[in-house]
Amino acid sequence: MNTTARTLRSSATVAGAGLLLAATGVALAPAATADSGPPALAVSTAAPAEIGLAGQPVGFTTTASNVGKNDTSSTRLIYHIDGGGGLPPNALSLQYRLSGTAWKTVPLKMSDLKFFGELPETFPLAAGQSRTVQLRIGLPMGTPHNGDSNGGTDHLKLTTMISYGAAGAANDVDEDTVKVGALSTSLSGVPATAVVGGPGVTFRATVSNPTPSAYENVTDVLYTNRHTTVQVLRSGAWKTLKPITSNAEPDFYGFDVIGKDASMAAHSSTSVKVRVTYRKGAALGKTDVSPCAIVNEGSTPFRGSTFCGESASIKLTAAASGRPTPTASAKPSATASAGTGTHTPTASATPSTTTAAPADTRTHTGADTQLASTGSSGVSAIAVAAAALVAAGAGALGFTALRRRRARG
Repeated sequence: MNTTARTLRSSATVAGAGLLLAATGVALAPAATADSGPPALAVSTAAPAEIGLAGQPVGFTTTASNVGKNDTSSTRLIYHIDGGGGLPPNALSLQYRLSGTAWKTVPLKMSDLKFFGELPETFPLAAGQSRTVQLRIGLPMGTPHNGDSNGGTDHLKLTTMISYGAAGAANDVDEDTVKVGALSTSLSGVPATAVVGGPGVTFRATVSNPTPSAYENVTDVLYTNRHTTVQVLRSGAWKTLKPITSNAEPDFYGFDVIGKDASMAAHSSTSVKVRVTYRKGAALGKTDVSPCAIVNEGSTPFRGSTFCGESASIKLTAAASGRPTPTASAKPSATASAGTGTHTPTASATPSTTTAAPADTRTHTGADTQLASTGSSGVSAIAVAAAALVAAGAGALGFTALRRRRARG
C-alpha cells in the first residue's frame, strides 16, 4: 500500500482527536478569537514513507506554526503511534533534535497496545512564527544483540498533536501512515541434484534491504544439516565456514554466509557465492537449504529478529562409476520472496499454515504465517526445525517469520 499523508483540519476531526489526547492528559482547545484568547497553533508532519522492521531509525520533520495573533511561550508536540496492536513494548523508538546536534529520546508510554509520547522540551512561538523540529522514528524490535521477534506490523499510523501551556490544549492534529518493510533473503541457481560424497554444488545467497532504514548486526544464515560442508568464495578463494549448532537441535546446522553482524545501508544488497558439499553419511533423497536473515542475534544461536526466505530442495543421489554432473535446477521452491511484494513483516514463534495469533499480539489478521515455504506442501523441514530450536532455546521471543499475503487478482 502506498504511503498516504493527510492533515486533519476540520473542526469535527479535531474534536474527535480528544479521545487520543486523553491518553496524554491534553485537553481540547477552544477556538481562538481574532484579537484575544489562546494562541492558534497549527502542525504539519512530513513523515517518512517507509521504515524497516528491526532497522535503524529514519528521519522526518514536524513544523509547528502560530497562525494566530497571540504569542505562546510554551509549545508542546505530542505523538500517538499505532502499530495495529502487533508490537511489543520494546519495538518502537522516537527521537528528536530541537536545538544543538545531539539526538534525544522521546519517552514513550504504551497503553492499549499503542504508543504515546511528548517532546520533553517546549518552545516559544510568537504570532506568525513557525519552527521545524527534526525527528527520527524506528522499529528496533529490541536492543543490539538482543533482538525481539514477538510482534510485527506492515504500517504505523503516526498522529501529531500540537498544544500550549503547562496543562495543554490541543489546537491541531496531523495524521500520517508509514509503511513498514523488512530485509529479504534468497537463494539463486541452486542445483536440482547433488552427489553424496561427490563434488560440492554452488549457488548464490543474497540478502537485500529494500527499505530506507540502515541495518546493523545482520547475520545471513544458510540452514542445512550436519552432513554438509559449506564454503563461501571470498577474495578468489573458498573459505570453509564453521557450523553453528545448538544443544536443542544437535543435527541442525547454520552457516553465517555473509559474516556475523554485518551492516547494510538503505536500499542495498549483498551477495556471496556458496558451495555446499554433502559428505558420506548424508541420507539419499530430498533435502533442503534455507536462508534466514537475523538482526541483533545474541549469545543464543539463531535468536533475534529473523526474516526467512524461500527454501530450495536438492535431490541427493549416490555416487556412481560415471559420477553425474549436478544439473541446473528449478528456482527455489516457494512462490514469494520474504520481505517483498505484499508480505507483512510480523512475528511467529512457530510456523503455521493457518492464522493463529500469539496470546500477546493482535497482528495476524487473516493471512498465512509461514517460514521458508515450499510451495503447496507448506513449511520446509528445516524451517520447522528452526522454529523448534528457537522455541526450545528462547521461549516465546526468538523467531520472526514473515506473514505472506497472497496477491489477489
